Amino acid sequence: MAEGDMPTFKCVLVGDGGTGKTTFVKRHMTGEFEKKYVATLGVEVHPLVFHTNRGAIRFNVWDTAGQEKFGGLRDGYYIQGQCAIIMFDVTSRVTYKNVPNWHRDLVRVCENIPIVLCGNKVDIKDRKVKAKAIVFHRKKNLQCCKDIHIPRWESEKRGILDCYNIFVYF
Repeated sequence: MAEGDMPTFKCVLVGDGGTGKTTFVKRHMTGEFEKKYVATLGVEVHPLVFHTNRGAIRFNVWDTAGQEKFGGLRDGYYIQGQCAIIMFDVTSRVTYKNVPNWHRDLVRVCENIPIVLCGNKVDIKDRKVKAKAIVFHRKKNLQCCKDIHIPRWESEKRGILDCYNIFVYF
């Protein structure tokens, strides 16, 4: 298949700083695990190609900065997003508590796109967010993942197969 014929989709990757978004993408691209944390400034776009039984498919992954100081720029990165991943760190409760904010911002700009919720770093022993606790809280006027059709996924910080499985959902 020629490069121009390959179906290509814009995937927005969001979540708090330090949740492992960049490592998640680079692990799939290079097969290597980046041990040192370097904050993303603004956005980085990474093309990920997957080979399926229907041919190759490309996701241009917009890896966004999770730090609050870049919040004003995010809407521009979300525009024309066709799918999204909201990532949180299972060893940090605050990153999970911020998931509804990321979801709200995505839906405000992108409306009705497929979104996957990904709990990262499940291979670390000091887990704070248990799998059975992963739901949005109705008391805060937020719907449960099931109600808004957000599948949950967990990823090892060093895992490469996890990345493939998440993108297969889209």
